[in-house]
Amino acid sequence: MAGSMALEAQEPAKSDFGALPEWDLTDLYPAPDSPELAADTEALGQRASRFANAYQGRLADLTPAEMLACIEEYEQIEILAGRIMSYVGLRYYQNTTDPLRAKQMGDLQGRITDLTAPLVFFRLEFNRIPDETYHAVFAAADGPARYKPVFDRMRAMRPHQLSDELEQFLHDNSVVGAAAWNRLFDETIAALTFDVDGETLGMEATLNLLTDHDRARREAAARALAKVFTANVGLFARIHNTLAKEKAIEDKWRKMPSPQHSRHLSNHVEPEVVEALRNAVTAAYPRLSHRYYALKARWLGLDKLQVWDRNAPLPSDTPRLIDWSEAQATVLDAYAGFSPELADLARPFFEKGWIDAGVKPGKAPGAFAHPTVTTAHPYILLNYLGKPRDVMTLAHELGHGVHQRLAAGQGELLASTPLTLAETASVFGEMLTFRALLAKASDPAQKKALLAGKVEDMINTVVRQIAFYDFECRLHAARAEGELTPDDINRLWMQVQHESLGPVFEFMPGYETFWTYIPHFVHSPFYVYAYAFGDGLVNALYAAYEDGLPDFQSHYFGLLKAGGSRHHKELLAPFGLDASDPAFWDKGLSVIEGLIDQLEAMET
Repeated sequence: MAGSMALEAQEPAKSDFGALPEWDLTDLYPAPDSPELAADTEALGQRASRFANAYQGRLADLTPAEMLACIEEYEQIEILAGRIMSYVGLRYYQNTTDPLRAKQMGDLQGRITDLTAPLVFFRLEFNRIPDETYHAVFAAADGPARYKPVFDRMRAMRPHQLSDELEQFLHDNSVVGAAAWNRLFDETIAALTFDVDGETLGMEATLNLLTDHDRARREAAARALAKVFTANVGLFARIHNTLAKEKAIEDKWRKMPSPQHSRHLSNHVEPEVVEALRNAVTAAYPRLSHRYYALKARWLGLDKLQVWDRNAPLPSDTPRLIDWSEAQATVLDAYAGFSPELADLARPFFEKGWIDAGVKPGKAPGAFAHPTVTTAHPYILLNYLGKPRDVMTLAHELGHGVHQRLAAGQGELLASTPLTLAETASVFGEMLTFRALLAKASDPAQKKALLAGKVEDMINTVVRQIAFYDFECRLHAARAEGELTPDDINRLWMQVQHESLGPVFEFMPGYETFWTYIPHFVHSPFYVYAYAFGDGLVNALYAAYEDGLPDFQSHYFGLLKAGGSRHHKELLAPFGLDASDPAFWDKGLSVIEGLIDQLEAMET
């Protein structure tokens, strides 16, 4: 990998929005060809082998103190593997079209799969420990009691566990299974280009034009997207067919009652809670998205909205690009208004190379916060283009980053937050930023634009993501009946679009292929309901905050610091909230309705 070392800590990229930060990955490893990376990879294999030699066949006989030592060693191995893959993964996402980066990630992914193969026994054998022994070991004063939530979740998979030989096969085969199809999707998406009025643009820049003030420009971008997606729909249909079938096969062997069940288990959330959320949102479509978009059509002077009008700015909204320094100050000030500690936790992301913000060729689209490992720190990826929504995305991803920093105190095994709570800090960060901006707005047109922008963000977070969830459910159910043609998948997509967006929309030819670019369907099946869960939860939390709940800040920090160590029911109890109550979701949705009420009142 010689010659690529200088890419690890580049100078900030110059742009129309000021100097945009780039990642400094040297906190993980000095360079892709560094001795430290090679040494850690070698050490990982040695530690995994020693661990298997020391504990395989003995787990049920360990004393509480021995079990604690065993788990702590397993945790250290997880940190080592996570550090290596975080580093090569982040380098890859900076430029997925760089063959050297792609090769290193592919090579190390395969090698680490082989090196950690001796660890496969651990989960399988652990789940065979008799309940009486398990509870006694974890209840002992000198035992691993603090790790019990992790292993309770792991043991929930016992009814779905396969033979040791089959589990070993799935582990070894993963690198050429879902992981390979994921990589094909990522590299295909990153390489797509779009001709918009004679200008060649990448995915992020083209999607960004869907929020342009110029309607003709928005239409040109939408049609360019449709043309390229339609040209590639066969490949994307193959990826989805293969992944859905692979999942169905594994689910059959594991005796999963539904395609969604494994996601619910990993999220530590009851299926009926997700169903209550889904039903509440779909029942609210007419009161939320249908109602809002009819209002927006009137603002735009249109009888019907086209897909390129969905995220259009209001006619009264003055076009303005927001400098990076202003975006930083806006979010940090909003965080500090809630708690100076929250701003202090966010500030190092800007100062220490923990954010990669610029739009660059080959860079992964979208945005994310990667926690890396608990002995390091998170990194945030953005594709910043100076729009108000980009500021909200910054607030969102910083919320994730702060949450990950706070939860790191739990250690590697307990820090990871189930998806049911993973969006809490991110959506709360957006809400803080929105409320701070709204409080400063004195001009009615500016206030209306802010309110409309927030409603659209909430609709995108709640309505759109539940529509995505329904699409996935229908796709996996249809795939169980046989191979799906692109037209089959297109029809499922358009069903949920009509249902969720409402009668005010017309859909241009080609929009039926817009499912092709959504990465969550490929990377994390059924993940998307977490966004709606998080938005409804944050709406309820914010209502408690505004109502002056005593010690709200300390309860909130306690929730974030808990990571994955406690169930959502226990974490929400101090706020007087219960997500298993169907009425809980209606309360959250009523917040969106209230904002639409305010917008309607501005019409009179």
